[in-house]
Amino acid sequence: MNYRIFPPEELMDVEITLPLSKSISNRALIINALTPGATAIENVAQCDDTDAMLTALTGDFSTVNIGAAGTAMRFLTAFFAAQPGKEIELTGSERMCNRPIGPLVDALKSIGADISYIDKEGFPPLRIKGKTLPGGMLSIDAGVSSQYISALMMIAPVLESGLKITLEGEIISMPYIRMTAYIMERFGVKPEIEGNEITIAHGNYTYPTDFEVEGDWSAASYWFEIQALTCGWTALRGLHEKSCQGDSAIVDSFRGLGVETGFETSPLRASLEASPDLTPRFIADLSSTPDVAQTFAVTCAMLGVPFRLSGLRSLRIKETDRIAALTRELLKVGVVLETEGDEVITWDGIRRPLAGIPVFDTYDDHRMAMCLAPVAVFIPGIVIRDAEVVGKSYPGYWDDLRKAGFTLEEVEEEGAE
Repeated sequence: MNYRIFPPEELMDVEITLPLSKSISNRALIINALTPGATAIENVAQCDDTDAMLTALTGDFSTVNIGAAGTAMRFLTAFFAAQPGKEIELTGSERMCNRPIGPLVDALKSIGADISYIDKEGFPPLRIKGKTLPGGMLSIDAGVSSQYISALMMIAPVLESGLKITLEGEIISMPYIRMTAYIMERFGVKPEIEGNEITIAHGNYTYPTDFEVEGDWSAASYWFEIQALTCGWTALRGLHEKSCQGDSAIVDSFRGLGVETGFETSPLRASLEASPDLTPRFIADLSSTPDVAQTFAVTCAMLGVPFRLSGLRSLRIKETDRIAALTRELLKVGVVLETEGDEVITWDGIRRPLAGIPVFDTYDDHRMAMCLAPVAVFIPGIVIRDAEVVGKSYPGYWDDLRKAGFTLEEVEEEGAE
């Protein structure tokens, strides 16, 4: 499915109910499955990633295919390894089977897990034979994926002697580690985090009676982008000002891109309004919030704001190589990105002439589709290929764009006009 997109004809004035956080949902589902006597969690995110997690946790399969759900692959690897008597083959899409999982498998094996590679060393698919794990101490590289660390943290209470994790090197995406710790604490287990060490004692999770999943701040980022490129007013329901989600930091960052944010508690929502303030150059270290890198890159490119985004190492191993994908797609709007190694992208603010209406590829990556769609504000009639990919995290995204006044026309495969 390909969509041609046109911007609103009138000043935007819209209220959007955001999807629930899939990051919180997936952590809560794993922890809940490890909680004795827990009932099913209601009102989790409705998206492909969370559906994959739910299917794996509630079904009785010898093979689990989680598709493109990277979070599910990491979390379930640890979960199944700690399930005595459970034997399972864990696999995914072609891209998933080319995303590394070796550091997590090595860490689990160091505490007694029985995991083997079915095909390539260091990559899914995996054969897992669950058993009672002794726990103890382990070390893991903290600079590749925080999901490895979160996966280990969540199973730690069911290990015979708990777990002490030493994080080696620079820690990336620390807010996601703290999110995991926060949700664990809601379920009665408090991790101790000091410097590069995380200590979690053996114990039982307990089900909280008042647990709720927040609205998704990652999904909100695309509405901050839309607000920055338009005028008017946007309200986003379900956002907590004091959130456990690291991406809530976009409130401060988007202030320099012309968006002011106010919060209400009844109803629970954030209100976005245009501001005349625009930074002459946008500089951000996104090592803690890499999922919003594409949003910032496209926003700055459309506003004509030169930028330098750093801390992007993990973008190379996401649903696609997001740095390479951004480089190719922004070239279609005359923006030439420069890269510095695997961690930095920059733009000098000089735009080449536009060669026709862009047709954007999405690389089976939901975030590429959602960050590129608002380009229609500046270039009406852009095309987003394979638009259904947004189902991974935000299935209602296109309907919400229509609600905001955008026009979407389904078109056949075609080149730029």
